[in-house]
Amino acid sequence: MKFYIGDIVRLRKVHPCGGTDWEVMRVGMDFRIKCVKCGRVVMLSRPQFEKSVKTVVKSVFPESGLTPGSEE
Repeated sequence: MKFYIGDIVRLRKVHPCGGTDWEVMRVGMDFRIKCVKCGRVVMLSRPQFEKSVKTVVKSVFPESGLTPGSEE
């Protein structure tokens, strides 16, 4: 599954603040995500992040076939 900066994802576990949605801030070997509710920033390794993701709530590039850097 591909993830892009700005995507909103829902993880399997609820954050202690009660939030369930996270914004992707960095992608690569590690992922930096920010809790949408409280603003807490967390770094996760790629395997740990991919295992934790339940669903993508909002995608920056929704199934239109566009990818970052592609020409329209």
